[in-house]
Amino acid sequence: MDKSLKLFGQQADEQYFLNCNFWNAEAIADSVVYDGITIIRTDAQHGTGRMLKNMGDASGFVLKASGHPTVYIIGDGVWTQGIADNIVRYNPDYIVVNSGGAVMPGGYDATPIIMDERQVMALIQESGNAKIIAVHMDAVDHCLTTRAVLRKEAKRMKIGNDKLLIPEDGEIISLSK
Repeated sequence: MDKSLKLFGQQADEQYFLNCNFWNAEAIADSVVYDGITIIRTDAQHGTGRMLKNMGDASGFVLKASGHPTVYIIGDGVWTQGIADNIVRYNPDYIVVNSGGAVMPGGYDATPIIMDERQVMALIQESGNAKIIAVHMDAVDHCLTTRAVLRKEAKRMKIGNDKLLIPEDGEIISLSK
């Protein structure tokens, strides 16, 4: 990658960017405005139980720009009250959720470190008018929730494509307000 590329991330990754010689990277503590886009960092909880202690910091980001839809990227996180509070606080038009239900092998608690199909359904119930875009499935070996599993759960819960978008690899989704 071009080392001059403008990158934004969480403070915990600031040294990583520097070590990789990205000289135009910026760690967001709270929020930043870039090219008319307000980027707000939110907390995410990357697992529960014993696993949470090993996963380190996780963040999500809310993107807001005048005349454009508000997008909440949850990041590597499980369903928490904090995410529900962020939905109310920022009223996003779209929520991007890592939905693979990843678990860590090796004797750790069998709880997900990112949302699984049940947690995505809880998210949908609390999402207001936002459309959900489910990503981060089928390509990571420790993800137990596949696109097929998520579609089956959505069908069981009577959630249609107007509320839950599950893009295929490489698919482009146009966002509108």
